[in-house]
Amino acid sequence: MPIKKSVIVLIALLLSACGYHLRGAFELPAGMKNIFLDGGSAPLQIQFKKAMDFSSIPIAVSAETASIVIRIFDENSQRRVLSLASTGVANDFELGYQFEYEIVDSKDNILMARQPLDIKREYYNDQSAVIAKESEELIIKNEMYLQAVRTIVNRARSVIDK
Repeated sequence: MPIKKSVIVLIALLLSACGYHLRGAFELPAGMKNIFLDGGSAPLQIQFKKAMDFSSIPIAVSAETASIVIRIFDENSQRRVLSLASTGVANDFELGYQFEYEIVDSKDNILMARQPLDIKREYYNDQSAVIAKESEELIIKNEMYLQAVRTIVNRARSVIDK
């Protein structure tokens, strides 16, 4: 039994020494430790808050108290049919999510001019599992929101690190 505990402790030490961190966690420069997301849909706001909480990064209460403000413009989601079966039922769908964003500092100086972000996902519509497909679409949409958050934060980090 003591050998098992020793092995677990050794693995934990090795993982921490190699720079291992949880997938999805952000490590941000000091200038980005207080972020505010201005605008965006409720699902985007929720994914942003989850990502920041997971990374132990405080979210500013308002744009005035933030060191970095990310502004979201012209957010749009759509779903379109890609192919039909011989019966006329949709076989494949494409989900799209687009918006533009800019990054400003606490003094409203533009750090990154307005940039477009366009994310697309396709999925197969299996007619034998209709209820599961509704859940799958929701999961895909949440992944798209999370990808949007990751992209914005990574681009903001590149601006701050310059």
